[in-house]
Amino acid sequence: MNIDEINRKILKEYSRDARLSFREIANRINVSVGTVLSRTKKMEKDGVIQNYTVLLNNDKLGYPLTAVTEITVSEGKLLQVENKIAKLPSTCAVYDVTGLSDVLVIGKYRNKTELSHFTRLLLSLRHVERTNTHLVLNSIKEDFRMPL
Repeated sequence: MNIDEINRKILKEYSRDARLSFREIANRINVSVGTVLSRTKKMEKDGVIQNYTVLLNNDKLGYPLTAVTEITVSEGKLLQVENKIAKLPSTCAVYDVTGLSDVLVIGKYRNKTELSHFTRLLLSLRHVERTNTHLVLNSIKEDFRMPL
């Protein structure tokens, strides 16, 4: 799919506020409502827009702890292990990575006990050789929206 300037402007508006109506976006970027509607539907169909969501304040929701966990996986069972980890409720992101570890997991936790439980659960998974968990002290920036 071609992401031209109009599509970028539409996506930029959605990334600012996913609740905007087609009419509001059209007014903001100076195109017709039909243009916004048809392009939005096409981007949804092509998988450019996968979902509409909201940015939440995790601290205010009771998840003040963020941890980044490196995982080493044995016997080439990377995808199997990653898919299990991705289903765990505290998991925010799972990445294949290069370097000494195979997987990088970002998670949010209510307290140290919950993080400890998560770590023990990871270590109990078949083919997880070891973990190395980093507790985030301060979040300087946490925004996964891409600049458009």
